Amino acid sequence: MLEAAIEGVLTPLRSIQEFMAAGGFVLWWIFVAAVLLWTLILERYWFFRRVLPQRRQAVKQQWMARVERRSWTARRVREALISQVDASMNVTLPVIQVLISLCPLFGLLGTVTGMIEVFDVMALKGTSDARAMAAGVSRATIPTMAGMVIGLSGLLSINRFRKRVKVETERLGDELAYTG
Repeated sequence: MLEAAIEGVLTPLRSIQEFMAAGGFVLWWIFVAAVLLWTLILERYWFFRRVLPQRRQAVKQQWMARVERRSWTARRVREALISQVDASMNVTLPVIQVLISLCPLFGLLGTVTGMIEVFDVMALKGTSDARAMAAGVSRATIPTMAGMVIGLSGLLSINRFRKRVKVETERLGDELAYTG
């Protein structure tokens, strides 16, 4: 019973290991970038879901605690409060954007290294060893596919975050009224 459970866990791990071996060393870089990217994306989802409402409420209470809210100074304080919340919403977005851009570039690097492997096989054995050439082509296409998939999945998230930052900044600006 225990052996069947262990085998059930090890089978997917073996498949992942075979996939990583077929993609070459560049696929490991893509994997590390993907883990970091999705950790940051999940952190941003957590921030918008759990942290931002509390932060927005604290800023509103700080604004409402002011005696006057119409002077030039009050307007600068309002802008500073909105700017602080905006900065906290944008804090990891540049890193996410860099990782999104990096994944397809890693995929391209995998393509180049895989094609070099194909050319090496052709130089050593000619075009008669189709199996060795297929391994190089596989090593060329798997990182490309992985880099594109990770990059596209991150691209959807970053666009959603940017839109959310814009909406939340405008909402906070509307909630911090000048009356007082």
